[in-house]
Amino acid sequence: MLKGNVPILATAFDAEGEVDFASIERLVKFLLQQGVDGLALFGNASEGYALTLGEKEALFACVKNLTGDLPLVAAAGGAASAVAIEDITRIQRWGAQVAMVNPPSVVKPGPEEIVNFYRDVCAACDIDIMIQDAPLMTGVNIPVATLVTLCQSFPAIKYIKVEQPPTTLKITALKQALGDSVGLFGGLNAGFLYEELRRGVIGTMPACEFPDVINMILQAWQHNPREAQSLFYRYLPFLRYGVQPGIGVAIHKTVLHRAGIFTTDVVREPAKRLDAVTRDELQDLTDVLPLAVFGAQV
Repeated sequence: MLKGNVPILATAFDAEGEVDFASIERLVKFLLQQGVDGLALFGNASEGYALTLGEKEALFACVKNLTGDLPLVAAAGGAASAVAIEDITRIQRWGAQVAMVNPPSVVKPGPEEIVNFYRDVCAACDIDIMIQDAPLMTGVNIPVATLVTLCQSFPAIKYIKVEQPPTTLKITALKQALGDSVGLFGGLNAGFLYEELRRGVIGTMPACEFPDVINMILQAWQHNPREAQSLFYRYLPFLRYGVQPGIGVAIHKTVLHRAGIFTTDVVREPAKRLDAVTRDELQDLTDVLPLAVFGAQV
């Protein structure tokens, strides 16, 4: 069962804007050294929306070659069930163990259309499904009652990534209704991780430049929740900084670039690069809050 620290893998680009596989290999090796529980590809923090199909296939093969049996989650889906089924079938063929699937969002669905969408996906695809409940990104709200119906109706749905603020309230409602039958994950760059652990999540899916911080919090939670709380509150300014809309991807990449893992901090539009003031602020944060990435040997 998927659980624990499952970071979203950032995608490196070279100075010409092409996928930089050498940098991606360094990042994957760093994450493996830190001991993550899985990796997720093609999510928002991966700039999956800006990757071509060929780039996705090559990137997945690169990661799979390095990670062996480590569970791989891949974001897949589409604006209609037929499109989503094709995409999910593809990432399963590549070797993904879990498909992270948003509801369709071009035409905003209501609860009935959401149920029909996941019904079709689960009937056609033989892979564990994670529902990504991220209305800030998709503009689609999935009510708790709809999520409960989905999980109780379709056994292929094994996980929900809960990213609708306030995540804590939704996690509690889902936990009360579903118990342990479905694994709940936090997102939003782990910005509510301590509270989400108290509410019953089994893991989190943050950005990938601070796996050591997440591991420390998760390990502390097992034996000393107060220590986990202290660690979380210490790093909260950094977690908060990396979730800013429009520049979050650039923040993650700037850290990886400064650490020498990524050759550049290039992002693909419409993501934005950081201005000088933001870079200085980020430098101040990471000077105060040490990260293992700055001592990485890969």
